[in-house]
Amino acid sequence: MNMTEIPTLTKRKLQAQVIGAIYAEMLAQIGEEKAVAILDAAIRKAAIAEGKEFAEREPGGATSMASFIKLYELWTADDALEMKLVHADDERFDFDIVRCRYAETYREMGLGKIGHLLSCNRDGTFCQGYDRNITLERKQTIMEGAPCCTFRYRYQQPQAREA
Repeated sequence: MNMTEIPTLTKRKLQAQVIGAIYAEMLAQIGEEKAVAILDAAIRKAAIAEGKEFAEREPGGATSMASFIKLYELWTADDALEMKLVHADDERFDFDIVRCRYAETYREMGLGKIGHLLSCNRDGTFCQGYDRNITLERKQTIMEGAPCCTFRYRYQQPQAREA
């Protein structure tokens, strides 16, 4: 079994067990500000690398909003997320998350304070590696105390972005 076959919620929980211990040690040795900055940078880099890895699996490396939407099956597996779809087509993928088991899991593990670093920051950053034409706007998250997460992905055609 390779890592992409493991449900994402399970993978994030396993990662958090190790990251939590490393984060606690960084807190003790270098303080919260530096520990958060290091964790944030490392996880963003990992998300970009993961995005590139997924893009390379697309036939001919051809990514699109449709291929990106299909990936959401990985993140919602095992009822990890309860999603309310707002709109999905070749240019927009809008939805709200009304229940997030990632947030619940991190809180149960005592890692709620850094849950946004462990998961939420990956969402838009992943796109930088997967397809730079896809961007995310999100105004709120459950992880940070809101009643839902607002995901608003946009796909801009390459020529539209360059103009």
